[in-house]
Amino acid sequence: MQKEKIIVTGAGGQIGQVLLQELSNRYGMDAVIATDIRPVPNWGGRFVTLNVLDRIGLENLVEEQGTTQIYHLAAILSASGEKDPLMTWQVNMDGLLNILDTARTRGIDRVFYPSSIAVFGAGIDLQQAGQDVPLIPATVYGITKAAGENWGYYYYHRYGLDVRSLRYPGIIGYQSPPGGGTTDYAVDIFHYAARREPYTCFLAADSRLPMIYMDDAIRATLDLMAAPKEQIRVRTSYNLSGMDFDPQELAAAIQEFVPDFKVRYEPDFRQAIAASWPQRIDDTNARQDWGWAPAYSLRSMTKDMLDHLGSTISSGQPIH
Repeated sequence: MQKEKIIVTGAGGQIGQVLLQELSNRYGMDAVIATDIRPVPNWGGRFVTLNVLDRIGLENLVEEQGTTQIYHLAAILSASGEKDPLMTWQVNMDGLLNILDTARTRGIDRVFYPSSIAVFGAGIDLQQAGQDVPLIPATVYGITKAAGENWGYYYYHRYGLDVRSLRYPGIIGYQSPPGGGTTDYAVDIFHYAARREPYTCFLAADSRLPMIYMDDAIRATLDLMAAPKEQIRVRTSYNLSGMDFDPQELAAAIQEFVPDFKVRYEPDFRQAIAASWPQRIDDTNARQDWGWAPAYSLRSMTKDMLDHLGSTISSGQPIH
């Protein structure tokens, strides 16, 4: 059996830090190289400083490593992206094209590209977004993700490059602080609750959005990448969902464990972004094609988040 050699770009982000650990558990620490523009916290394996806009540096690393897979996580996220749209387009699009073309020319077996619910927007039923609906995103981040899906589709059908993708909903995890996304209130709120501090939410109380717990998101990613090629029938990006809720429902779930927790709502510019996204998404294709099913509910996720963050606080380690 071929030994996997895996590069993870943007490895210091919310998903990357957890994915590194799971990949190393599965394939061994020596099989995984973490890359980012700054060091990755708490990573004991090999790290290489890499800007994904550096095509030559990327190609050299791929050749040196004998790379078989790339997980391309490097991107500027939704709320951060609105502050500098042109930079967001450059990093997200040129970075992806460097990855895809390097993978094509260097014979890499498989590429993972994370998409997002940010691809959705005008012209669809926001109550439940289907798999094959028009993509008219309202943010430059969403525009880059929608374009990236089409590039993945193109590279698969034009060159046979095995590009696989998930449209992540909001991802909630205790492993790292929020990273500049519109759904990040659902991470930040737990840090405040664990410290018994009141939280000011930047979305309205009834802003329902699809979400997923980090453990489920990582498992979905690895299951997708491990599935036989013939089972992958969606070559843009699979809809993925774990649960859906609004900020007041999440606050109520937290208050079951932290009864005196207080939240107030002061929507900012991110409210308009959230309003352009679907409240729920239909992930039937992922369930049928490669057996996706979430393990966590709102309540079980809430308990696990508070258990982990509470332990971090009691041990005296900072969570921000």
